Amino acid sequence: MQFQTLTAISPIDGRYRKQTQALEHYFSEYALIKYRVIVEIEYLVFLADKKLFTLPAKARKHLTELKERFGLDEAQQIKQTEATTNHDVKAVEYFLKEQLEAAGASQLKEWVHFGLTSQDINNTAIPLSWKHFIENEYLPALINLKQQLTKLAKQWKGIPMLSRTHGQPASPSTLGKEMMVFVERLNHQIQLLSTIPFAAKFGGATGNFNAHHVAFPKKNWIALGNEFVENRLELQRMQFTTQIEHYDLLAAHFDNMKRINQIWIDFCRDIWTYISMDYFKQKTKKGEVGSSAMPHKVNPIDFENAEGNLGLANGIFEHLSAKLPISRLQRDLTDSTVLRNIGVPAAHSILSFKSIEKGLSKLVLNQDKMQADLEQNWAVVAEAIQTILRRENFPNPYEALKDLTRGNASINKETMHQFIQQLPISAALKKELKAITPHNYTGIHPNF
Repeated sequence: MQFQTLTAISPIDGRYRKQTQALEHYFSEYALIKYRVIVEIEYLVFLADKKLFTLPAKARKHLTELKERFGLDEAQQIKQTEATTNHDVKAVEYFLKEQLEAAGASQLKEWVHFGLTSQDINNTAIPLSWKHFIENEYLPALINLKQQLTKLAKQWKGIPMLSRTHGQPASPSTLGKEMMVFVERLNHQIQLLSTIPFAAKFGGATGNFNAHHVAFPKKNWIALGNEFVENRLELQRMQFTTQIEHYDLLAAHFDNMKRINQIWIDFCRDIWTYISMDYFKQKTKKGEVGSSAMPHKVNPIDFENAEGNLGLANGIFEHLSAKLPISRLQRDLTDSTVLRNIGVPAAHSILSFKSIEKGLSKLVLNQDKMQADLEQNWAVVAEAIQTILRRENFPNPYEALKDLTRGNASINKETMHQFIQQLPISAALKKELKAITPHNYTGIHPNF
């Protein structure tokens, strides 16, 4: 069969292609080849700028334009070479040598990939593509979604809501504040993510610039390597490496993103529960079906889909962060095939963000139900009453309220006021206690 979204094995490239297509610029085979070409060209130009050889203006212009126009045709040409070499990075090297020939600079061919091993390219190309994904796709999507939640939290700031601890009625809160719990958690993780460097390895076959040093022993290759990676590629070069990058900082990215996904899973389950409690209804769309058998159904599928994809992403993030930092001696090849999959959990995470965004846009607040739940749970003000009685040094107030309320489903405004009325306290104190209701006993929180 001809490949299309209907024949794709992965739902990322099939069912969800439309939502994740932008990620092909970072994680596809084409993207990996392109980023390798970019690194190789940047390195070649860097060596010329450091006066190791003279790069004619025509060749420099040709290489600069190649970076900008590199497309599927060029990538396919490299793949055809790889079919013979059975080595992906060597195929890129041969491609660039052909480009130098085409630019009339065949005498410079052996400066392509000079002194390097494949991982000098892979462990700069992949971190560079990952950096661009985080900066251009992931953080904007995450921050926009967080801002959408913040906006809703502000709208719901004054909406009182019955809390539930252990699934049981508890001291009331406000819906807005409960949303801000997730906003605060996300803020902390976003801030943490922004502090993790994008690490790269660049130093030859075993990380010691062996070939570079033996060819040009008077050159300070450590300083040159740092300058190339940090100034040209805007990555952080690790100083003591084997053939490959440590991946510890990349693993830190994965673990951080996993925590972000965990926060969203927690959020999705809470919203799902609020919907099941009828605190939220959902907007319907003409023609949509909620159940093949039950016509009335409007299911919270956006939050369910998000939860599923977040869990799948975290499973892969977990493996990536556990596996990548481990390699036998100076290098084994297990990281190579694993690294090709970093776009998978990234795509499932982005897909989840889109589902949550869609789900939030469909929520309709059912304030009547929330008010009714508060009214049916007057027992929750027992905490307030016993605390004020403690303030007044009233004997055993906790025990008195416990005897009245624990396990008693019939507590309402009338029974609570009757209890207050029979207490041997002043009329002013009785008035203070009777002013407390489940609707106004919501505490305080910082402004937002």
